[in-house]
Amino acid sequence: MVQCEMCGTETSSPKTIKVEGAKLDVCSNCTDFGTEIKQSSSSSSTSTKYSTGSSSSSSSSSSASSGSTSGGSSSSSSGGSRRQDMFDDMDELATDYDERVRSAREKKGLSQSDLANELNEKASLIRKIERGDTLPSDRVQSKLESFLEVDLNAEGASADDSEWSGGSSSGSYTLGDVVKRKD
Repeated sequence: MVQCEMCGTETSSPKTIKVEGAKLDVCSNCTDFGTEIKQSSSSSSTSTKYSTGSSSSSSSSSSASSGSTSGGSSSSSSGGSRRQDMFDDMDELATDYDERVRSAREKKGLSQSDLANELNEKASLIRKIERGDTLPSDRVQSKLESFLEVDLNAEGASADDSEWSGGSSSGSYTLGDVVKRKD
């Protein structure tokens, strides 16, 4: 029996779902929280869930890992029968949203307090957004976009889920890059 990774109940037939990009083995009661992923063999995905291709591991686990990765990507790209996740429709905020808001406000010749008055928001919220200390809510983001005539969504963000390759551009690793799951 396997434990559901969402609610913790014991289940004899776990289903693999994707929730916000993470693959989880869950019970039948928790499958509604994500998008179900069809896989050819569930045993290979559970045994290599936290294994990485970058670490030097046995050849059998790395081949099983690559097999489950290719099986997962082929099932997600085949056909259009994948159930939509609520996060598929969400736009991603640009990483330089703070600079975009500041430059658009300055182009209009407004101070932070003037912009706050126009949007019926607090000036402290505008300051925090322009410093990058806080993310604007969807409501505030739409107000900023319409009043300042600026797009705060990230360009180049694809609708398809892309697999994470591991590591970072600086070459450093996190604990998640090297940990292996004990079964």
